[in-house]
Amino acid sequence: MEPEGSFYRDLLDSLAEGVYIVDHDGKITFWNRAAERITGYGAETVLGRKCSDGLLCHMDDAGRVLCLDGCPLMATRADGAEREARVYLRHAGGHRVPVLVRAAPVRDPRGRIIGAAESFSDDSARIESLRRVAELEALAYLDPLTGLGNRRYAEDVIAARLREMERTGVTFGILFADLDHFKELNDRLGHAAGDEALRMTGRTLSACLRAYDFAGRWGGEEFVAVLMRVDGDGLLHIAERFRSLVAASPLRTGGAEASITVSIGITLAHTGDTVEGLVARADAAMYESKAAGRNRVTQRGHPRNPG
Repeated sequence: MEPEGSFYRDLLDSLAEGVYIVDHDGKITFWNRAAERITGYGAETVLGRKCSDGLLCHMDDAGRVLCLDGCPLMATRADGAEREARVYLRHAGGHRVPVLVRAAPVRDPRGRIIGAAESFSDDSARIESLRRVAELEALAYLDPLTGLGNRRYAEDVIAARLREMERTGVTFGILFADLDHFKELNDRLGHAAGDEALRMTGRTLSACLRAYDFAGRWGGEEFVAVLMRVDGDGLLHIAERFRSLVAASPLRTGGAEASITVSIGITLAHTGDTVEGLVARADAAMYESKAAGRNRVTQRGHPRNPG
């Protein structure tokens, strides 16, 4: 079974999409030029064979071999329903090619299903486009130095948590931290050491948080964290752990050693808070820690000395 007449064969050969047709036994009876180009298999190789005979070996995103279970073309041949799927075919060269496939039944003049046709197009451009979009999103939302979320990302997270709090009544906490004497560190050891201090602080902050918390670099030497499912004591406990871990991790670079400490302000969100107001409250608490001698945590204006 193949398209009748040279006109229809030439028409199918002119398409940019690969097209092949199978009969009622699943044997390939037609294979157009685009199918040769996309798969690397010539018509002389595939005609008369089944596509499941070690040829295309379609796989889905989960790695399931569809020739064994879930082949769209065979399912369409069985029930007559048209199907569409994104799969990966095996090229003659051995590598995988992402393709969008569409399967349709082939019927005789009396309406009986006598086979099925599949068209498929190379989906690589879409995959590449999605990858580039993901890269651009990462550039827009990630701080390149520390790998944490940037200020824009942090503001979006806080705004989302505030909306969630309005719906559910479940509050959350904000931790705002600033490296102490950062300018002096840069002046004494250089900007490379300052960058390493920022990276080290960011990694330490991430290590103190849970999977559902958020850590970001607010800008300069300032960091912010959004902590879910905490009360005041829990927020203070995490902040003190972060402070003490940073203080116990001196920066060693170029044969020199420098102590790193952070001043921290923490606060719980309340109904009616805005992103700006909530961050400003945590920022003000952080400055209280600075004024009280640095290397400490202030919760709503109550300084805590390091233990």
